Amino acid sequence: MRVRIYLTGVGGQGTLTATTLLARTALEQGIEVVSGEIHGMAQRGGVVESTILLGGFSSPRISLGEADILLGFEPMETLRALPYLRKGGHVFSSGDIMQPVSVSAGVDTYPPLSEIRRQVEAVAAKAWFLPCRDCGLRAGSAQSGNTALLGAVCASGLLPFGVPALREGIKKFLPPKLVDVNLAALENGIQAMHDQI
Repeated sequence: MRVRIYLTGVGGQGTLTATTLLARTALEQGIEVVSGEIHGMAQRGGVVESTILLGGFSSPRISLGEADILLGFEPMETLRALPYLRKGGHVFSSGDIMQPVSVSAGVDTYPPLSEIRRQVEAVAAKAWFLPCRDCGLRAGSAQSGNTALLGAVCASGLLPFGVPALREGIKKFLPPKLVDVNLAALENGIQAMHDQI
């Protein structure tokens, strides 16, 4: 199974941590992984983008219209990254708004979430907008909301590994003090996805 995943979020959300966790989990399953990071202005709340390609790709690059899965940790960044999704790809996005620098600086305006959903659903075969922040808070930390999103994509069956592998990845690759909260967030994300089916 060859899968191209494009991840995007706002600096400080943990997009790169989520990328590393997903990539290392895939490696543990014996899957060939190529990953790349585009840091942007991460320290100042700017856009952070990364890629994970599973199953034998030689380059971490994903061109426009090539991503099978788009993981968006912030809705407007999901919309901005939409050109990278292939027609009929799948989107897993947080529904929690965190205004990017361009909006707070007055350069951009933030579209209504309903408009973001409409545009995403016009391209994607299926799109989930999940309450990631709430999933994280109920687990004990808002930052673990990213793990909720990873849990949803692993539970979808679209990856060459599932939730058990991600559980093991959390235990192996995250600092011990973060394991329990992220395991709880993972389950919250899976439940949130199932609630939308």
